[in-house]
Amino acid sequence: MSSSSHPVPFIVSGRAAAGGGEPEPEPNSKNILVAVDDEIVVGDDPSGRVRVPSSSSSVATDESSSTSASVTVPDVGYQQPGALRYLAADSQYVAGSSRRSNSVTRENQPLLGARMEMEMFHNNFPDDPEFAEVIASVETAIDAGIFPERISQGTSGSYFAKNPDAKPVGVFKPKDEEVYGRLNPKWTKWIQGMCCPCCFGRSCLVPNQGYLSEAGASLVDEKLGLGLVPKTKVVRLASDSFNYMRLDREKSRAKKMVYEKFPKVGKHFHRLGLPPKVGSLQMFVEKYRGAEEWLRRFETEPLPPNLARDFQQQFEKLVCLDYIIRNTDRGNDNWLIRYDKGPTEISADGGNAGWSVLTDNASIKIAAIDHGLAFPFKHPDSWRAYPYHWSWLSYAKEPFSVETRDLLLPKLDDDNFTEELIEDLKRLFKTDKDYNRHTFERQMSVLRGQVLNLRAALKERKSPVQLVQMPVQTVERTEPDPAMTVRIKDALRQRFQPRSPFFSWF
Repeated sequence: MSSSSHPVPFIVSGRAAAGGGEPEPEPNSKNILVAVDDEIVVGDDPSGRVRVPSSSSSVATDESSSTSASVTVPDVGYQQPGALRYLAADSQYVAGSSRRSNSVTRENQPLLGARMEMEMFHNNFPDDPEFAEVIASVETAIDAGIFPERISQGTSGSYFAKNPDAKPVGVFKPKDEEVYGRLNPKWTKWIQGMCCPCCFGRSCLVPNQGYLSEAGASLVDEKLGLGLVPKTKVVRLASDSFNYMRLDREKSRAKKMVYEKFPKVGKHFHRLGLPPKVGSLQMFVEKYRGAEEWLRRFETEPLPPNLARDFQQQFEKLVCLDYIIRNTDRGNDNWLIRYDKGPTEISADGGNAGWSVLTDNASIKIAAIDHGLAFPFKHPDSWRAYPYHWSWLSYAKEPFSVETRDLLLPKLDDDNFTEELIEDLKRLFKTDKDYNRHTFERQMSVLRGQVLNLRAALKERKSPVQLVQMPVQTVERTEPDPAMTVRIKDALRQRFQPRSPFFSWF
């Protein structure tokens, strides 16, 4: 919030003013209070001045004034669940109420309609009750003072979102705390990317779009029926543990102070808390451990034949997912493995007993996480190639199984399915305020080329290693003549990448 030397803008009975001078009130509005520097002035009466702290300069209405005299603060935002969300004179939206009184006048109506504000910022997932329950528990926990906990690993700001029992239920990654975001708490990574782009930068990716990439990978996984990516969606959350600008924290503190001391003033605020952050929320998976740890163990203690077959099929699904979305950051530290021996397991952390004690319920599962560096708008062609690290594993030398082929080929062989997938991704990516249609089309041209190569590899029973050795290509959409009926294949143009990265192995 602005200090006394920088007065905050205000609106007086529907007329806006700003600056350090006295505003020009409308006729018959002597009871209107206006924040000038660090004082509240009541009309033209000098005796009506009320001293308030300089950090809480705001706009107020005197308790003795009529309800028609009102002031609306031009600060539209989101209110955390469980508190007053939509505040208007004479009638408020409280705790999610959806009814509004007709007594609200033009002067005391919020600058942004309450219904519009609810549609913009409410985390509502009617088609996914399970995810809706998770996000509701996170919001409830934040209201109770159980804030998300920042994760120390990684190159950007990410947080373990918790439920009211303080148990992690998801991972939240805000847009403005990504690697090149303006509020990335790990600023050293930002400097590295700026000073040494050949080692840290990724010129093939759209900056600050990682949260959409996370949600997009979950969408592709769901459409293809792979079952590897924990459910991920775009949400908006506000918490004291997030990285905010000092100005935002001061504004929030000042408005809360005014609301407590002058309730009739505070009811005109659209938001009392911190502004929400848009980002991706991925559901938390339990009993999984890093793939690197398990892969080292598999070298000395090979899996039994039945589990080895299950693991190979899931590994192939991981290969297909990474290849379609062109994941530029798939190392062995960002995919997980869970092994369950069944009821005879003794050690909670996996133990060192080997695979000799097995039951009919023994199983092994893979979870794919960290997809914030996928969906490039071009194939890497400058410094680094960003290879798939799984291509160096022995499992990548085996040809694609019949099960993987039967699962994916019928979908990938249908051009209409690919275009429907792209339309779903378009609806997701368009929610970003920085969405650019041309850039998105370039991203999808890479995806189409990847689908085309994967389709050929599945038909010819190639291995993952052979797949990544195929010439990369893009399939661009052309602009057909509107007067002509054009099929999908006729409206697409195939193009191979003209050059390779300087470091093909890095």
